[in-house]
Amino acid sequence: MVGAVRDLLIIFLALTSIVVWVLLGILIWQIWRLTRLVQQELKPMIADTRETIATVRGTAQFMSENVVAPVIQTSSKMAGYRRTVQVLMGTGFARNGKPSPRRDTASAFQSSKSTASSQTPPSA
Repeated sequence: MVGAVRDLLIIFLALTSIVVWVLLGILIWQIWRLTRLVQQELKPMIADTRETIATVRGTAQFMSENVVAPVIQTSSKMAGYRRTVQVLMGTGFARNGKPSPRRDTASAFQSSKSTASSQTPPSA
């Protein structure tokens, strides 16, 4: 009886070992296929991505040089000319349409100092 159980266990272990080796072979074969797929498919995609990035970089540089920079230069020159005319004409108006306040620093400091001293501290 013990001999028969031993023989059955040996057969079971042998069959299990065969199944494990077959599955290991299938795993190795799948890894090889995946490696080949990566080499054949992924490398061209990376090359296409690099080409696209180079195109985008060139387009951004072209837009910066030929569109954005001239617009900024023209806008800043126009703002400078407009302000120069305002100063020469004496119409230095703020954005709200009221004349710009013209105070020197000393008077501004004295008025803020007198305002702060006239305030009473809060009662406890």
